[in-house]
Amino acid sequence: MKVGFVGLGNMGFPMAQNILKAGHELVVYNRTASKADPLILQGAKFCATPAEVAREAGIVLSMLADDTAAEEVVFGANGLLEGLPEGGIHVSTSTISIDLAKRMAEAHQAHGQQCVSANVLGRPDAAEAAELRVMVAGPAKAREKVWPVLEALGKNIFVVGDEVQMANVVKLANNFLIIAMLEALSEALVLVRKHGVDPGQFLEVANSFFRSPIYQNYGRIINERLFEPAGFKMKLGLKDVKLMLQAAEAVSTPLPIADLVRNHFLEGISRGWGDLEWAALIKSLESDAGLD
Repeated sequence: MKVGFVGLGNMGFPMAQNILKAGHELVVYNRTASKADPLILQGAKFCATPAEVAREAGIVLSMLADDTAAEEVVFGANGLLEGLPEGGIHVSTSTISIDLAKRMAEAHQAHGQQCVSANVLGRPDAAEAAELRVMVAGPAKAREKVWPVLEALGKNIFVVGDEVQMANVVKLANNFLIIAMLEALSEALVLVRKHGVDPGQFLEVANSFFRSPIYQNYGRIINERLFEPAGFKMKLGLKDVKLMLQAAEAVSTPLPIADLVRNHFLEGISRGWGDLEWAALIKSLESDAGLD
């Protein structure tokens, strides 16, 4: 199958590489063209614009940092709306707002195209290992057509609805669980440190009880201070929390934990930590507790 991919960042690059490894023909676009060089050496073709990718492939995945980037790639000059042929499919894997997901789906439909959301759970190492969890929403026929491509990204694929934005909601809700865990874990680690307990010993007990890869991975990241290079930057975490709160407000649902984490991310970014791993939010809690 001929597949296009737009956005070769920390997540997009390994995802695109796995599509290529799965035997699909790949055409790519990235704003910084040099990031595509390793893929070109493996047989991918680089295109000058997203529209050119769409014309070449007919099925295009995008993995972009935020609403601004996604809107430009879809609606901008030489964007996907302009390039996708009738019946072409845009598979958006980006964490974007519910509103933008709806507008993209409506715009593609108005152009005789189709849109599927395929949001992913997992960090860059999971993307590299093709072990992402994929949440899919959109028209059934379009989902079926892109399914072989999604199988190159991860073994766990979940259909969460026929309306495109439903996958975005599930993604944001899962990210909410992660940030709630980060807040709780960070508070617990600060507490035990203040009482003179070795954080590593605390984590050993906690991991034996909870047995969660999320607690294990983030516990290790925090305890070993693996805050850079970031797998997911704090400033992107703030973006996601804002999307959660926006989605919650749209349906009159309070998210007090998300409000709290938003403030901690803002504090961290104000101190110059925006490019650190988002688990570095513990640094704000440590400072508040006198553990600078």
